[in-house]
This record gives sequence, structure tokens and C-alpha cells, in this order.
Amino acid sequence: MSSTFDQLSTQAIALSPSDRARLADLLHASLPDELSQDLDAAWDHEIRVRIDALESGTAGLVASAQVHEEARKIYQR
Repeated sequence: MSSTFDQLSTQAIALSPSDRARLADLLHASLPDELSQDLDAAWDHEIRVRIDALESGTAGLVASAQVHEEARKIYQR
């Protein structure tokens, strides 16, 4: 990875959740249409896979507070 990428990544992670979401939207919108459509199709597929897993009982739900706590532990390393 480039030094610029590393610096930007570090700064982006330090943003507030709402600013990170705005940045993600901006970056997504800046992709060429073809890549954006591929990304959208991939997310549509992933959503369907997850819904199917929930409906079949092969996956369960986890409270967002638990997910956020685990993510904080990972990123504090």
C-alpha cells in the first residue's frame, strides 16, 4: 500500500460515523458506472444470501452493540 493510502485510511477511520458514511457514499459515487453497478450487484447478491441464511435458520442475528464492541477491540490493537 502506498503511504498516501495508509495516511488517508488512518484519517478516514478516525472520522465520526456520519462522516465516514458520507465519505463512503462519495467514494462509491466516484466509481465508474461499470464498477458501481458491479458493486451494487454484489451487495444485492450478498443481501439475498444473508436473508436466505436467516430464513433457513443456518445463521442468526447479533446485537449491533455486540458487533460494535468487538470491532472496537479489533481496531484498538
